[in-house]
Amino acid sequence: MADTASDTASGISADIASAWTALGGDPALLSRVTTVERPDALAARLPVRQLARACAGACALAAAELAARRAGLAEVPGVRVDDGAVATAFHSERHLRVDGRAPVAFAPLSRFWRTADGWVRTHANYPHHRARLLGALGLSEDASADQAAARLAERPALEVEEAVHGAGGLAVALRTPKEWAATEQAAEVAARPLVEHARLDSAHARVLAPLGPAAPPLLPAAGLRVLDLTRVLAGPVATRTLALLGADVLRVDAPWLPELPDQHADTGFGKRSAALDLRTDRGTFEELLASADVVVTGYRPGALDAFGLSPRALAERRPGVVVAQVSAWGAYGPWGGRRGFDSLVQVATGIAVTEGSAEAPGALPAQALDHGTGYLLAAAVLRALTEQSYDGGGRSVRLALARTAHWLTDGIRPTPATGAPYRGPDTWLAETDGPLGRLRHALPPVSFADGPGDWAAAPVPWGSSPARWW
Repeated sequence: MADTASDTASGISADIASAWTALGGDPALLSRVTTVERPDALAARLPVRQLARACAGACALAAAELAARRAGLAEVPGVRVDDGAVATAFHSERHLRVDGRAPVAFAPLSRFWRTADGWVRTHANYPHHRARLLGALGLSEDASADQAAARLAERPALEVEEAVHGAGGLAVALRTPKEWAATEQAAEVAARPLVEHARLDSAHARVLAPLGPAAPPLLPAAGLRVLDLTRVLAGPVATRTLALLGADVLRVDAPWLPELPDQHADTGFGKRSAALDLRTDRGTFEELLASADVVVTGYRPGALDAFGLSPRALAERRPGVVVAQVSAWGAYGPWGGRRGFDSLVQVATGIAVTEGSAEAPGALPAQALDHGTGYLLAAAVLRALTEQSYDGGGRSVRLALARTAHWLTDGIRPTPATGAPYRGPDTWLAETDGPLGRLRHALPPVSFADGPGDWAAAPVPWGSSPARWW
């Protein structure tokens, strides 16, 4: 596809600057970023394209900064952010093909439903979430979608939300932006920074070897060991990005919670995948932790604390570690312990009404809260490592989909754009052969001079790797 867009200096991009400031970055480095705007990419009523570009661009700049630090470069490599690459990557789970087969979409019980007084949206892609949803509705596990619809139509939306939550399932009532803003959780979310940072200790982690003068690509995360305790999309996108940048990423899941196959394939590039029961094999986990540089968690707040996996507890056993956490609603407020997904956050925060209406709710053109938060989480890890290289010390970073949603709805000012059209994803798609078959996949949107253009390895089958470092 011919590219007639001209590069634009990102020093005038308020959105990339805002993300970079939230990450604690040096404003002077923004001059190293250029952008290619494509106004019709990720078209929406809300400024989704601007959010997506800002998240990917800030991540690329964080990667370039760390690369320069480790390679002893006099100047941070230039970063180029193309709206076409970003839009394609933000649809990565839709563009995936496995031996030509399209991915499995949302399950039949993951959708909007009419209630007695409005709408709810449910998430039941996983068998255990489906069972809890049907149980909360007083239905058997083999109940049909029509039976669920009839039961939901009899009850108020907020009543359904609380009943399903109480059963451990996922259902959220549709709210307008004004209704969400009036909740205590919205106030808690708005009061927090986009990226939360904290020091964990003053210890020095394992010193990473300088990047030598070898031929490109520059891999700023080379030699890093990343313990990936995430599920679904935002966390796996972050760790997939760290794998792109050279990290040894080992994803660890409970044996009884297998990932959805297509989702695993999409977010598994560059990683290995192990199954480990923390209840019976803590010794193996502690061996992994003992030499991990980064731990990334994506479970609901508090869910892993019983296993000693809070940031402070991890730092006590592995001084100098960087701990990154992502959740749906934030680790605070009355919804702090709730499960959640991108689609549900859109419904609760009023985005679904803005993109549609109260009578016909809509959705963002991509799971932009998941993808955007994932790239910001990876950027926060990279920035923490850069800071650590100067003064040592363990660090924690924390993000939430609801806080990213607040930035989208209340923090980004829509601006008119000029540039080349987005004529589709083909330019930013590639095919790779691997253990799962021939995969068509989106190329990474994180791009800087002499950096990697694709992952070094295809995804492996879920749980097929030994629980040990290379």
